[in-house]
Amino acid sequence: MVRNSLPVSVLNQKCGSRQVLDLIADKWTAIAIYRLSQGTKRYSELQREIDGISQKMLTQTLRSMERNGIVERKIYPVIPPMVEYSLTTLGTTLVEPLCQLCQWAEIHLSQVEAAREQYDANG
Repeated sequence: MVRNSLPVSVLNQKCGSRQVLDLIADKWTAIAIYRLSQGTKRYSELQREIDGISQKMLTQTLRSMERNGIVERKIYPVIPPMVEYSLTTLGTTLVEPLCQLCQWAEIHLSQVEAAREQYDANG
């Protein structure tokens, strides 16, 4: 039997840990954290490196991450304006757990795909 280590309070929608989990469970946030774990990036670099993200979604994701203390935005007073993003100390603490989750996904991808195929076939 798998030991459940999540606090029961996470079942309550007002639980603080649930609110934080909602933040990092977003796919774009996880990918942005991964890209920023490799160093400070300009906005345009992130947009090029995160395949499939729209400008609007990248802006929303970075703003949310900044608001929640995950990334730091540095604006340089030049023309045209230059903005760089980097992980904060708090943001850096997310890198290892997210990497573990990605490793799990890679290891179990074939099982997930097989389950999908079986489900769809029995649909």
